[in-house]
Amino acid sequence: MPLYEYECQNCKKVFTEVLTLKEHEKGEIACPSCGSKEVRQLISSFIAHTASKT
Repeated sequence: MPLYEYECQNCKKVFTEVLTLKEHEKGEIACPSCGSKEVRQLISSFIAHTASKT
């Protein structure tokens, strides 16, 4: 499942959520610190794991 980074617009805390695509599309993310739903998704890097050939 993908990791998404958010910043709370209320308390300015940055947090990471592991969400399914359906959960992400719903957009019902709440800040774990203050409970506000006024969050902004941040642009972040990603890692792709692939099978290695030996």
